[in-house]
Amino acid sequence: MPEQVCPHCKKPIYDEEALLCHFCGNSLGRSSSGVLGKMSGAGMKWLWITIATIIVLSFIISMF
Repeated sequence: MPEQVCPHCKKPIYDEEALLCHFCGNSLGRSSSGVLGKMSGAGMKWLWITIATIIVLSFIISMF
């Protein structure tokens, strides 16, 4: 049983995680359901700031 049918070429898409049609490349209109896909832009900003701060602090500490 196909998970979804492409709205452009009407061919079945069996891959549950596909965001594009394998045949014509048309978007299937799905949003990504991974962890990074669920995070908002503001949440990602703070995540990258935290990671960068930890990296910089680790280099400063390793110099002593």
